[in-house]
Amino acid sequence: MTGGWIAVVAGALVRADGRWLMHRRPVGKHHAGLWEFPGGKVEGNEMPLQSLIRELTEELGILCDPQACTPAGFATSAAAEGQRGLVILLYTITGWDGEPQALEGGAIGWFTPAESLALDKPPLDVALAARLFANIPNSAQAPLPRPNDPPKGPAPVRTRSSAG
Repeated sequence: MTGGWIAVVAGALVRADGRWLMHRRPVGKHHAGLWEFPGGKVEGNEMPLQSLIRELTEELGILCDPQACTPAGFATSAAAEGQRGLVILLYTITGWDGEPQALEGGAIGWFTPAESLALDKPPLDVALAARLFANIPNSAQAPLPRPNDPPKGPAPVRTRSSAG
């Protein structure tokens, strides 16, 4: 039996409309056909955020803004016979350059939290999605606020003077 554990990072990309990116695992890979938060293994010389940015560039062809990556939670699995345990560190991501594409096969899609929860996923992604979306009120309809969004409430009334 192999001891120890493997650190993995994953990104929960969210657009301004409240839809979240999910990646479908390609044929020939472990968990093929299941949907997951994209990401990958942390290399020995990397911090998790560095690894996340590298993995999402490789998998999706985007460059994530480190300031827009926020730790969101983690999930673990115990070591199985002949395998090491996994720890997946999930980050929410609200800013990136480029349009995400499935560069390593499979597919990507943008889903509401309710749609994301209904997708067939590997067990750790099931746990991550449940935790992530549990704290989003009316998640199927309401987009998430962004850090620089103006305050919610009635719009200011603008008047036009008769002189102008």
